[in-house]
Amino acid sequence: MNEVRLRILYASVSGTARLIAEALALEADTLPPGSVEVLDMHDCEASVLDPRGPRLLLCVATTGSGDIPDDGQALYQGLQLAPRFLGGLRYGLIALGDSSYGDTFSGGGLQFDAALLDLGAERVGEVLRLDAMDATEPEILALDWFRQWLAASPLKEDCIPR
Repeated sequence: MNEVRLRILYASVSGTARLIAEALALEADTLPPGSVEVLDMHDCEASVLDPRGPRLLLCVATTGSGDIPDDGQALYQGLQLAPRFLGGLRYGLIALGDSSYGDTFSGGGLQFDAALLDLGAERVGEVLRLDAMDATEPEILALDWFRQWLAASPLKEDCIPR
């Protein structure tokens, strides 16, 4: 059985973030079978953010006026209420939102990004901000970004949990 090398966490409102996360896991066909896992943030505890663990990719929707969806709230609050140093944790971020909301566009994902950076985690690459107002299918944009993200910083043996 292979060790998990990439953990994809999602927090969704309408299911789009989940669909994107699942599409990315399928795209990771260059990785050994069983080395990618997709998890709903609702089912995760703070221990999933392990600096010694696999590379992390977050796919976070936005609700309300820049808020984190309900299924991501507990994990986010865990970062706020029991902060711990996350140096060594490497992650990527896809933030979903609606640009018609102006300054709060993709705010759910950007809140996670700020929290992780504040705790010493290292973001790999730029944040992909997906706009619900864009006519392009979000999975297509996410897959293009994901391929570049993997190529820019391939998952190496040193990201396998110790």
